[in-house]
Amino acid sequence: MGTTDSTSTDRAGATERDRDDEGRARNARPRDGLGRPLPYGEEGVPRQPEGVVRRPEESVSEAQLLLDEGKPFHAHEVFEDAWKSGPEEERELWRGLAQMAVGLTHVARGNLTGGARLLRRGAGAIEEWAAGG
Repeated sequence: MGTTDSTSTDRAGATERDRDDEGRARNARPRDGLGRPLPYGEEGVPRQPEGVVRRPEESVSEAQLLLDEGKPFHAHEVFEDAWKSGPEEERELWRGLAQMAVGLTHVARGNLTGGARLLRRGAGAIEEWAAGG
């Protein structure tokens, strides 16, 4: 799976969406530590590779390291990989953890209302998973 991101301009001069080698939309703009897009050409924080399949303990360890570094947006990407690639019976757990990390991202960006909402939603998904339902 290639990730040669690029932008192009259509005939009217409008910038089209960044696309990967397979034509899927991908934002190639650099991002800061909280996942906010920066202008093209600025140096950003390296992004997490997408679609990485990890053992559960690897996902938790990597996400925790990113959280410890103040990068909850990046931790959410690790949890999202686990959510998408893990067994069906674990998906609610990983989805809840991803939502919690996004909630922390919103709080760190100053969006307390949205952050609290996502933290509650993530906690609810985790509680539902833990209860077996």
